[in-house]
Amino acid sequence: MRWFGTVLFGWWIVFQVAAADPIRVIKVLPTFLDREGRQSLSPSLYERDAYQAQLRASPEQRAGMRYDVQWKAPASERKNLVLRLELRGSLAHSVEPMVIDQPLKRTGWPEHWSTIQIDPSVCEKLGTIIAWRVSLLRNELRVAEQRSFLWQSEP
Repeated sequence: MRWFGTVLFGWWIVFQVAAADPIRVIKVLPTFLDREGRQSLSPSLYERDAYQAQLRASPEQRAGMRYDVQWKAPASERKNLVLRLELRGSLAHSVEPMVIDQPLKRTGWPEHWSTIQIDPSVCEKLGTIIAWRVSLLRNELRVAEQRSFLWQSEP
Protein backbone atom coordinates (compact mmCIF):
# COMPACT_ATOMS: atom_id res chain seq x y z
CA MET A 1 0.00 0.00 0.00
CA ARG A 2 2.90 2.34 0.77
CA TRP A 3 4.26 1.71 -2.77
CA PHE A 4 0.95 2.80 -4.32
CA GLY A 5 0.96 6.02 -2.29
CA THR A 6 4.54 6.77 -3.37
CA VAL A 7 3.69 6.23 -7.04
CA LEU A 8 0.56 8.37 -6.72
CA PHE A 9 2.55 11.15 -5.04
CA GLY A 10 5.18 10.93 -7.81
CA TRP A 11 2.55 11.34 -10.52
CA TRP A 12 1.03 14.28 -8.63
CA ILE A 13 4.47 16.01 -8.60
CA VAL A 14 4.93 15.37 -12.34
CA PHE A 15 1.47 16.80 -13.05
CA GLN A 16 2.15 19.91 -10.95
CA VAL A 17 5.44 20.55 -12.74
CA ALA A 18 3.80 20.05 -16.15
CA ALA A 19 0.93 22.37 -15.24
CA ALA A 20 3.39 25.07 -14.18
CA ASP A 21 5.06 25.15 -17.61
CA PRO A 22 5.21 28.60 -19.13
CA ILE A 23 3.35 29.58 -22.26
CA ARG A 24 5.23 28.29 -25.28
CA VAL A 25 5.04 27.35 -28.93
CA ILE A 26 6.14 23.73 -29.18
CA LYS A 27 6.05 22.92 -32.89
CA VAL A 28 5.18 24.58 -36.21
CA LEU A 29 4.44 22.46 -39.29
CA PRO A 30 4.17 24.46 -42.53
CA THR A 31 2.62 22.37 -45.33
CA PHE A 32 1.55 23.03 -48.90
CA LEU A 33 -2.02 22.28 -49.93
CA ASP A 34 -3.08 20.98 -53.33
CA ARG A 35 -6.07 22.25 -55.34
CA GLU A 36 -8.38 19.99 -53.33
CA GLY A 37 -7.08 21.28 -49.99
CA ARG A 38 -5.07 18.14 -49.18
CA GLN A 39 -1.60 18.04 -47.65
CA SER A 40 -1.23 14.30 -48.27
CA LEU A 41 -2.88 11.57 -50.31
CA SER A 42 -3.02 9.16 -47.36
CA PRO A 43 -2.52 9.31 -43.58
CA SER A 44 1.00 7.84 -43.81
CA LEU A 45 3.80 10.17 -42.68
CA TYR A 46 6.00 8.82 -45.48
CA GLU A 47 3.28 9.58 -48.02
CA ARG A 48 2.83 13.08 -46.58
CA ASP A 49 6.55 13.83 -46.91
CA ALA A 50 6.64 12.46 -50.47
CA TYR A 51 3.56 14.48 -51.47
CA GLN A 52 5.00 17.63 -49.89
CA ALA A 53 8.19 17.13 -51.92
CA GLN A 54 6.06 16.79 -55.06
CA LEU A 55 4.14 19.99 -54.24
CA ARG A 56 7.38 21.82 -53.45
CA ALA A 57 8.81 20.80 -56.84
CA SER A 58 5.59 21.63 -58.78
CA PRO A 59 4.21 25.05 -57.79
CA GLU A 60 1.40 24.77 -60.37
CA GLN A 61 -0.16 21.97 -58.27
CA ARG A 62 -0.26 24.09 -55.09
CA ALA A 63 -3.27 26.02 -53.88
CA GLY A 64 -2.28 27.62 -50.60
CA MET A 65 -0.50 26.67 -47.41
CA ARG A 66 -1.39 25.62 -43.92
CA TYR A 67 0.52 26.16 -40.70
CA ASP A 68 -0.27 23.70 -37.91
CA VAL A 69 0.93 25.08 -34.58
CA GLN A 70 1.26 23.10 -31.36
CA TRP A 71 1.26 25.38 -28.31
CA LYS A 72 0.98 25.02 -24.57
CA ALA A 73 -0.33 27.31 -21.86
CA PRO A 74 -1.67 26.75 -18.35
CA ALA A 75 -5.45 27.09 -18.12
CA SER A 76 -5.14 30.25 -16.05
CA GLU A 77 -2.93 31.88 -18.73
CA ARG A 78 -5.03 31.09 -21.83
CA LYS A 79 -7.36 34.04 -21.53
CA ASN A 80 -6.93 36.61 -24.32
CA LEU A 81 -4.14 34.71 -26.11
CA VAL A 82 -3.78 35.38 -29.84
CA LEU A 83 -1.83 33.29 -32.33
CA ARG A 84 0.14 35.43 -34.79
CA LEU A 85 1.77 34.22 -38.00
CA GLU A 86 4.22 36.57 -39.74
CA LEU A 87 5.42 35.75 -43.25
CA ARG A 88 8.12 37.10 -45.55
CA GLY A 89 8.02 36.07 -49.20
CA SER A 90 10.16 36.38 -52.29
CA LEU A 91 7.70 38.72 -54.06
CA ALA A 92 6.80 40.92 -51.09
CA HIS A 93 8.80 44.13 -51.46
CA SER A 94 7.86 45.69 -48.15
CA VAL A 95 10.09 45.58 -45.11
CA GLU A 96 7.15 44.68 -42.87
CA PRO A 97 6.04 41.03 -42.92
CA MET A 98 2.50 39.93 -43.70
CA VAL A 99 0.70 39.35 -40.39
CA ILE A 100 -2.21 36.98 -39.74
CA ASP A 101 -3.78 36.96 -36.27
CA GLN A 102 -6.14 34.31 -34.92
CA PRO A 103 -7.71 34.24 -31.45
CA LEU A 104 -7.19 30.94 -29.63
CA LYS A 105 -10.04 28.78 -28.46
CA ARG A 106 -10.11 27.80 -24.79
CA THR A 107 -10.05 24.08 -24.12
CA GLY A 108 -9.17 22.03 -21.07
CA TRP A 109 -5.99 20.31 -22.24
CA PRO A 110 -2.51 21.72 -21.60
CA GLU A 111 -1.27 21.20 -25.19
CA HIS A 112 -3.22 22.37 -28.22
CA TRP A 113 -3.04 22.42 -31.99
CA SER A 114 -4.24 25.42 -33.98
CA THR A 115 -4.32 25.81 -37.75
CA ILE A 116 -3.80 28.91 -39.85
CA GLN A 117 -4.69 28.48 -43.50
CA ILE A 118 -3.19 30.77 -46.16
CA ASP A 119 -5.34 31.49 -49.23
CA PRO A 120 -3.89 30.90 -52.70
CA SER A 121 -4.23 34.63 -53.50
CA VAL A 122 -2.04 35.50 -50.49
CA CYS A 123 0.51 32.86 -51.54
CA GLU A 124 0.64 34.36 -55.04
CA LYS A 125 1.18 37.81 -53.57
CA LEU A 126 4.02 36.60 -51.32
CA GLY A 127 5.67 34.18 -53.75
CA THR A 128 7.90 31.61 -52.12
CA ILE A 129 7.80 31.87 -48.31
CA ILE A 130 11.33 32.76 -47.23
CA ALA A 131 10.84 33.12 -43.48
CA TRP A 132 8.09 32.87 -40.87
CA ARG A 133 7.52 33.50 -37.19
CA VAL A 134 4.69 32.17 -35.02
CA SER A 135 3.98 34.01 -31.77
CA LEU A 136 1.55 33.80 -28.90
CA LEU A 137 0.45 37.27 -27.83
CA ARG A 138 -1.36 38.57 -24.79
CA ASN A 139 -2.48 42.20 -25.07
CA GLU A 140 -0.11 42.72 -28.05
CA LEU A 141 2.84 41.52 -25.94
CA ARG A 142 4.74 38.51 -27.30
CA VAL A 143 4.87 35.82 -24.61
CA ALA A 144 6.16 32.91 -26.75
CA GLU A 145 7.47 32.39 -30.25
CA GLN A 146 9.06 30.01 -32.70
CA ARG A 147 10.61 31.11 -35.97
CA SER A 148 12.18 29.72 -39.07
CA PHE A 149 15.93 29.65 -39.52
CA LEU A 150 15.96 32.65 -41.88
CA TRP A 151 13.82 34.93 -39.72
CA GLN A 152 15.90 37.89 -38.61
CA SER A 153 15.60 39.22 -35.10
CA GLU A 154 14.65 42.78 -34.42
CA PRO A 155 17.61 45.07 -33.64
